[in-house]
Amino acid sequence: MRIEHIALYTNDLARARTFYETYFGGVAGALYHNPKTGLQTYFLSFADGVRLELMTRPQLGSAAEGMHIGWAHLAFQTESRADVDALTARLKTDGYTVVSGPRVTGDGYYESCVLDPDGNTVEITA
Repeated sequence: MRIEHIALYTNDLARARTFYETYFGGVAGALYHNPKTGLQTYFLSFADGVRLELMTRPQLGSAAEGMHIGWAHLAFQTESRADVDALTARLKTDGYTVVSGPRVTGDGYYESCVLDPDGNTVEITA
């Protein structure tokens, strides 16, 4: 398993994109916008293959509200959808909270989201 991407919420998507492109060599893909939720994202790719997802949405608030400025989640990529299903089921059986999925997202990912022991979101993707 490898880290697939790390996600960061920001109030200024363009400013964050420029920062990571200018100083760290990130190359941004196309803007993704989900009109249903208001979510907008850019994935920036780096030389080592790891990606950074810059995200914004209208309802960003405090940490207590769940969606806030700062790191949003860590994503691990598995080999298959079956692996996503199995790991999600194992985590649920072991008492961890499954926030969503497994499901196909609006931008085509097959994923589930679980909370680690400290309440941080961990995405499991295929």
